[in-house]
Amino acid sequence: MSEDLPLIGFGLPVSGSWATPATMLRVARRAEALGYASLWSFQRLLVPETGSAAARDAVGNPANRPADSPAYQAVHDALLPLAYVAGHTERIGLGTATICAPFVAPAWLAKQTTTLDHLAGGRLTVGVGIGWMPEEYAAAGVPFARRGARMEDYLQCLQALWGEDPVEYAGEFYTVPRSRTGLKPVQRPHPPLLLGGAAPAALRRAGRLAQGWISSSRQNLSRISEPIELVREGAREAGRDPDALRFVVRSLVDLADADPGPDRRPLHGTREQVLEDFAMLRAQGVTEVFVDLNFMPRIGSPDVDAEAATAEAEHVLEALAPAHVSA
Repeated sequence: MSEDLPLIGFGLPVSGSWATPATMLRVARRAEALGYASLWSFQRLLVPETGSAAARDAVGNPANRPADSPAYQAVHDALLPLAYVAGHTERIGLGTATICAPFVAPAWLAKQTTTLDHLAGGRLTVGVGIGWMPEEYAAAGVPFARRGARMEDYLQCLQALWGEDPVEYAGEFYTVPRSRTGLKPVQRPHPPLLLGGAAPAALRRAGRLAQGWISSSRQNLSRISEPIELVREGAREAGRDPDALRFVVRSLVDLADADPGPDRRPLHGTREQVLEDFAMLRAQGVTEVFVDLNFMPRIGSPDVDAEAATAEAEHVLEALAPAHVSA
């Protein structure tokens, strides 16, 4: 079955009680030894108090907000854990899924990611998104309005900063005076740039301006070919090769000892059923999946037993290991 599967990665422990430095290293080293293709982090700056007037005014009914997810309650920085494990691994790819790019200036993110690409020996994939939480925008000091236009400008500026010196950029939101950054990424012309997002405009933007797309944790996996086709349309409209794009899916795997029955949802079931789901995703155009247990409440929450969470995560890590799948 291995030839019918996408590449398989794993979510680095970055959320909840299991996300300790020791567990990060243990998972990173074991994932590399087991043949996983990549390790992934994600970003969450803060979680607003859902009962606050500001939260209600900004989003409406706070009780139904994705921000209430246990996975968002205690999250490390997205880049620093990757830098931490980079020096203790040699082959496995490292990626962000995703960083909300507008929270920092393009020059700042270009410097951070260039440095990390050097620390990792050219193994970094930069996944960025537009964000959706007004409170995070307020805390970052960035206007929430016109996020799409800002993101278009940001991506062009970021890629200019990764490019050849001297760099000069003048856009609607971002400006770089004629300058030299000096340090350039190991990967040329720059690390692979993937975009998140679910709106049609965001999907087409990924095809036009990036090297691929990363799905959200709430994506309808049975119809994922539809957003993938929108990304591919964006690439074709820009005169780019859609077959060169990467399509990465965050997989909230819930491994079971027995068949859950006729109402089984995707990625919930036995090892064999989950691998069949991976094959289903591959058939729809997905090139990579990563198993992100940070988003499983009994693993990625801050109030669960860290040892039990880590033990379950390591069981899943072993069960779905590419080295075992291809054996």
